[in-house]
Amino acid sequence: MSSTSGTVAEIPAELSPAQLVGMLRMMLRIRRFDQRALELYREGAMRGTTHPYIGMEAVAVGACATLRPQDRITSTHRGHGHCLAKGGDPRLMMAELLGRATGYCKGKGGSMHIADVDAGILGANGIVGGGIGLATGAALAARLARRDDVSLCFFGDGALNQGILHEAANLAAIWKLPVVYVCENNQYAMSARADAFTSVPDPAVRAAAYGFPGASCDGMDVLDVYRAVGAAVARARAGDGPSLVVCVTYRFMGHHVGDPLNYRDKAEVERWRARDPIERFRRVLVAQRILTPAEADALGAEVEREIEEAVAFAKASPEPEASALEEDVYA
Repeated sequence: MSSTSGTVAEIPAELSPAQLVGMLRMMLRIRRFDQRALELYREGAMRGTTHPYIGMEAVAVGACATLRPQDRITSTHRGHGHCLAKGGDPRLMMAELLGRATGYCKGKGGSMHIADVDAGILGANGIVGGGIGLATGAALAARLARRDDVSLCFFGDGALNQGILHEAANLAAIWKLPVVYVCENNQYAMSARADAFTSVPDPAVRAAAYGFPGASCDGMDVLDVYRAVGAAVARARAGDGPSLVVCVTYRFMGHHVGDPLNYRDKAEVERWRARDPIERFRRVLVAQRILTPAEADALGAEVEREIEEAVAFAKASPEPEASALEEDVYA
C-alpha cells in the first residue's frame, strides 16, 4: 500500500505508458467535468443539485481500469466520476445535467440517475446504498449465464451501515458471486464524520464476518486503488467470490453544491489537499519520464477543450417535449 507521505505505489508492470497517460487523462476529465458542473449550477443553467467527486478521482479511475468493457458497475449520488471512468460520454452526461433531450435519460434523470447499460453503467442512484442490490443481482445474472463478467459496486461510507449491504454480501458469499464491493470512505456522510457512526476504524475487517476478503487502500493513489481492486476483480473472475475494498479518500468540496462546509477543520482539509491524487500521479509520470511537464500541461488543455465541447453540445440540445413526459416511465 502507498504511504500517506505523498509517495505512491509502484507502477504495475502490466500497465503500459499509454495506459498510464490514459489514467491521468481520465482523472483530469473527471475533475474538470465536475468543476464545470458546479459553474453551470451557479449560472442557473442546471436543474436540481449535483454532488462533486472532486478529490476522489483516483478511486473511480483506478477501480475501473481493472475492468473489461463487458463488466458492470453500479454508482451513487456522487457518480459522475464512476460513469466517466467506465466509458460514459461526457456530452451525453452534460446534456442530462442540463435536462436536455439528448442526455442519457432524455433529460429526465439529472445528475443522480445517469445510466448507460451498453457501457456497463447500470446507473447512478439517489438512494444511499441503492446500487448494492443491483450489483449483486448483476453478478448473479452473470453466474447464471455462465459469463465471467464482474460487477463493481461503488458506495460511500454512509452506506456501510445500510441493511442491504449485509443482506447482499451474505448472499454473494454463499453463492460465490463475481462482485466487488468498493467503499469510498471520504470521511463524511453529509456532515457526519464516518468514525462517529461506524463501529470499527477500518471497515474492511467486516468482510471476515461474511467469509470473504477485505482490504483497505490509499484512495488518493490511483495505482494503489488499481492494485487492491485488481486483486479483488481477478478473484471474482476466477470464480472465488466477492471481496470488499475500502478506499480511504477525501472529497475536497461539500456534500452537494449548496453545502457551506462549516463542519470541517481547516487543517484537516489542507492535509488532504496536499495529497491531491491528480498532482501526485502527474509527478510520478513526469519523474518516470512517461510524460514531460509540457505534455502534462497539454493533456490538461486537451481535457479542457473536450469538456467545453460537452457543455456546448448540451446547451445547444433541445429540451424534452411535453408530449414525452410519460415515456420511459416504469414505476
